[in-house]
This record gives sequence, C-alpha cells and structure tokens, in this order.
Amino acid sequence: MTTRPLRRMRSDTEAAPALLAYSLIIPVYNEAGNVIPLYDAIVPVMEQLGDSFEVVFVDDGSRDDSFAELATVAARDSRVRVVQFRRNFGQTPAIAAGIDYSRGEVLIFLDADLQNDPTDIPRLVDALAEGYDVVSGWRKDRHDTLVTRKVPSWAANWLISTITGVKLRDYGCSLKAYRREVLVHVNLYGEMHRFIPAYASWVGAAITEIPVQHHARVRGKSKYGLSRTVKVILDLLTAKFLASYATKPIYVFGGVGLTLLALAVASLLIALVQKVTMGVSLIQTPLTMLSAILGATGFIAILQGLNAEVAIRTYHESQQKPTYTVRRVLNGGDTGDPPR
Repeated sequence: MTTRPLRRMRSDTEAAPALLAYSLIIPVYNEAGNVIPLYDAIVPVMEQLGDSFEVVFVDDGSRDDSFAELATVAARDSRVRVVQFRRNFGQTPAIAAGIDYSRGEVLIFLDADLQNDPTDIPRLVDALAEGYDVVSGWRKDRHDTLVTRKVPSWAANWLISTITGVKLRDYGCSLKAYRREVLVHVNLYGEMHRFIPAYASWVGAAITEIPVQHHARVRGKSKYGLSRTVKVILDLLTAKFLASYATKPIYVFGGVGLTLLALAVASLLIALVQKVTMGVSLIQTPLTMLSAILGATGFIAILQGLNAEVAIRTYHESQQKPTYTVRRVLNGGDTGDPPR
C-alpha cells in the first residue's frame, strides 16, 4: 500500500496555523540508552514518508541521563523538540504536553523504550489515509511477562471495551495515530491517556485497529505494574461519567436521589401497613428509621446534583489550565508557552 500525505479541510472561519504533516509524541521517563537509538530509528522512517515532521520528546522528570541525551539529539536536529517537566507528573500529563507543544496535522504516539517499532508508522498513516481518524496499534505477538503484564492488560481491555462501548483489543498499546482535530477538545487527567480512542469515538471519530510489532525491552525497567489496575478502574468510571453525564450530572445524582426518596416512601408505607394490620408500633419497627435515612440521603443527593450542575457550568466557562508545569523547551522558541 502506498502512503499518501494527509490533509484536513478547514472552514473559512477557522484559523490556519502553519502546521507540519506529522508530529511524533514520545513521553520519556528514565530511558537513558534508549533515546538516541529510538531517534536513529525514527528519522529514516519519517523521511521516507516524504512530508514535514517533528519529534516531540517530553521528559517526564527523568532522574537519569535521559535529558542529556535528548539535549544532544535536539542540538543535532532542529526537527526535534524537547519539553522537560520540573518533576515526574506521569504519562498522561506527558502526553497532554506533547499534544500542546506539537504542530502536526497527524499526531503519532509511541513509547521511548524501543518496544514499539517505528517501521509500523507508515502502516498507521496508510490507514488514516483510508479515511479513519484514529488508528490504534494491536500488539498481537506481545513480548511481556504473562502474570504482571499480559493478564492485567487482557482484563483491562475487556473492561474498557465493555464500559465505553469502543471495542479494541489493545488499549494499552502506545503506538497510535490521530488526526489532530479529534484531540482538540480532549482534556487528560489521571491515567486517562489510555482512553483517548474512546474519547475520540464519543465525538464521532472513525477508529480502526491494526497489528503492530512488539519487541522485548532491552534496556531500562518497565514503569507499569499491577498497582496501576486500580487507577485504571477508577479513571474508567470517571471517563464514563464524563462522557455520559459531564453536561448533565443532575441526571445521575438526581436519579439516585429520587430512587432513595421512593424507597423512603415505600419503607414508611410498609411501616404504616404493619401498624394498621399487625399493631406494630412505628417506634419499634426499624422501617421508620430506614425511611428517614433514605429520605435524607435522597434529598442530599439531589442537592449534590444541583451543586454539580453549577460546578460543571463554571468548568465549561472558565479558562482551562494544564496539568503540568514546564521547565524549558528546546527548539520551541523563546517562550515556554505551547503553540496556539
């Protein structure tokens, strides 16, 4: 399949910034020894595509020589941009920073540990050229440990696919390609970077998944483990709530509140029936106390829903702030502000 350059249509009223064709976004945390080989592998592949590109490395507070290696690469190639965090914020803020500081019409994400293969990038681009907005990699032959990596990943993929309704075999694969426009309004928090395909699907993006190569880690240590499973579950609940009820939280809190009020009324009616038919004192039966507790809790839930409605409106009307702070940017101009 021949790789075709990608161009998106802009409306007459939309600003037309000087964008590049592709931006590679690579979070880096303690990957000394992998950075330069990764850069050396990326450049020939991207040059073969025959279109403009940049490589955006985000140093997520590395404690080894990763930044020194990144600075070396940036000094060698002006197409490399390095964003250095003041401390370790995590992969999701690093990806968010990569999006903010990138200028490509197509955003391609991959890990810095050399487990993703840059030679798969043209295949992702070809799939985008077929009309898809998101192309997700699927590590069909994955070279990771079974118990600590594969099994939790299988469970997470099933759970995310079931709850979000967006069926993918491998949400955890970092090698993905997106058209910029589907990520414009995506705000990332916690561990939510893995849900980006679901976010994109919820706004109408066309998604496909293709098998990609996966290599065993040669240098460095994995930053993933079983401890992240709980975070993924909690963030998944948050993502589902935001997707379904972000602009109408009263539906959730109000629904729960009305249900509790209905149960309170039912408990009180049962207590009254017992009083009339069996002579059970309203003071002696626990149903009256249960009715009072359910009624009060239901009323509080409805009030919480109203508070959430106010907070949501404030959120949507206020200026958004990033979830990271940047120390410096190499090859990004004199300011530390992301390009607009």
